[in-house]
Amino acid sequence: MIQAQAASTAPAAAAAHRRRATVASVCDARQRRRVCARATDNSDAAAPAEPTPQPRRATLLSLLSATGLASAAALVRPLPQARAEVKGYEPMAALRDKDYGKSRMNYPDYERTASGLQYKELRAGDASAAPPQSGDLCVIDFDGYTIGYYGRPFEARNKPKGSSFVDDDKDFYRFTLGKDKVIPAIEEAIADMRPGAIRRLIVPVELGYPLGKNGLPDSRLGNPQPTTFAGRRALDFVLQNQGLIDKTLLFDVELVRVDRAK
Repeated sequence: MIQAQAASTAPAAAAAHRRRATVASVCDARQRRRVCARATDNSDAAAPAEPTPQPRRATLLSLLSATGLASAAALVRPLPQARAEVKGYEPMAALRDKDYGKSRMNYPDYERTASGLQYKELRAGDASAAPPQSGDLCVIDFDGYTIGYYGRPFEARNKPKGSSFVDDDKDFYRFTLGKDKVIPAIEEAIADMRPGAIRRLIVPVELGYPLGKNGLPDSRLGNPQPTTFAGRRALDFVLQNQGLIDKTLLFDVELVRVDRAK
């Protein structure tokens, strides 16, 4: 009887013992967590409080919605360093040796006058004939090019026939020397040429066509003018352009004949 009661109470005692062990372990774990939490609180109190970081994604989204993509990109993009770091522009082959108003192009194989006109004698004239005088009627032929803008011709009447100044059946340009009937560069060059001579002229903008109402050179205000619509359009495109286009011109001028004033 006694043995039967002992056998029936043994499993219950074992279960009670396991429950007490589980409760003790849980209590120990809770106690350890409390201790760790107090230690963490103490260390946080000793250390200076750090600022709460702002949510970067939320900030960017608000910027995008408020100021637009460009403003947000400008705020996010790092600002450049000192402007002194800019070394200059990259060299461009299309702009090499161009003037663009910054300097004057000098050609070592050309003669240069006090006015800035540069010229080269391509063919000598009649040595026995005197240069024209003021009041003489000069008969000339000419070719013209926008030298600073890809060398586009605006007057080349004989080019399709092989070369310049070879066709006698054409209408030459005539003007009276000393009456300001042509641009200053041609007026100056012809005054020192002999009949039959050909000169190549490098004409800066101040010796070319006069300025119009808009402050730019206007080919309609000076002579000689291109004889074709395509030539006038090519010349006016350069002269009337507001951008950085070099307005230096090139003329090949032949003094065909001089009719002396009586």
